[in-house]
Amino acid sequence: MTAPLVQRFGRGVGPFTTAGLLYAGAALVSTIRLPAGVEARVQRPHLPRIALAAVAGAFIAPVCLAFGLQRASGTAASLMLNLEAVLTVVLASALLREHMGSRIVLAVTSMLAGGVVLVVGGGFNGSGSWVGLAAVALATLGWAVDNVVLRPLADLDPASVVLRKAMFGALLSLAGASVWGERWPSAVALGLLVGCGATGYGLSLRLYLRAQRHIGAGRTGSMFALAPFLGGVVAWAIGQGDLGFATLLAAALFGVGAYLHATEGHEHQHVHEPLEHDHAHRHDDGHHEHFHEHAVIGQHSHPHRHEALRHQHPHAPDVHHVHRHK
Repeated sequence: MTAPLVQRFGRGVGPFTTAGLLYAGAALVSTIRLPAGVEARVQRPHLPRIALAAVAGAFIAPVCLAFGLQRASGTAASLMLNLEAVLTVVLASALLREHMGSRIVLAVTSMLAGGVVLVVGGGFNGSGSWVGLAAVALATLGWAVDNVVLRPLADLDPASVVLRKAMFGALLSLAGASVWGERWPSAVALGLLVGCGATGYGLSLRLYLRAQRHIGAGRTGSMFALAPFLGGVVAWAIGQGDLGFATLLAAALFGVGAYLHATEGHEHQHVHEPLEHDHAHRHDDGHHEHFHEHAVIGQHSHPHRHEALRHQHPHAPDVHHVHRHK
């Protein structure tokens, strides 16, 4: 929902400044965290991966989006963001070996078709600059790389991950704004952009990482294809698009995609190799039956070891189920 809002609030604001304010808001909201011991902590070896994600997803991507929003309609830019889901699924399958069954492929195709219908049905309305839309497309590539790079860290404290990524990205962007000589916006615009960043980039990414923890990068990314449709609705609500047959047809296609995701089932006999790691877990999930000297109830985190195990149950590509398929 933030794409058309950022376009409206960021009129006349430079792309580096816009990106910096968005991720300053994301960093600010990420200081609100759960008590210690509930989530696994970010360690020094994780920092290079967070830095790479920050460069791709908190610097290059938002700067490209802000640049594109200055040159394309809010509806068109929102719909172009569909590419993030498609690119994330492709990268997750290629780099993370996440299994994508026919149902997931069909869901992604249906959601992508929804975006195409909106575009063909009048999403661009002749007002979208191809330079701006190309910049938005490059932003989706940056966020797709970000999604895949952060997937191995999804089992850590999401607030800590987002805080570090957002701080690094905001500093890079604001340094770019200083070098480029961009001026600060009014206090009202500044506050609104920081608010967009807190919700659409801070809280959103925390939820995104939690989803990756349970269903993997590819499935989270393809479900995220609902986001451009919501952005299109917001753009229409504030006068940047029309609600017609194409929008209703696209809504149906997005609904089909969401249904395919919600009803997906994946079950087969699989083997767990011996593994030692640290992440938030419970003792009633079928995979964490280790001993504590004092009984522990509810979610908690500590280093623990899994012995080899062979069993069968419904599962998704979470941290315990990244295995090969025929």
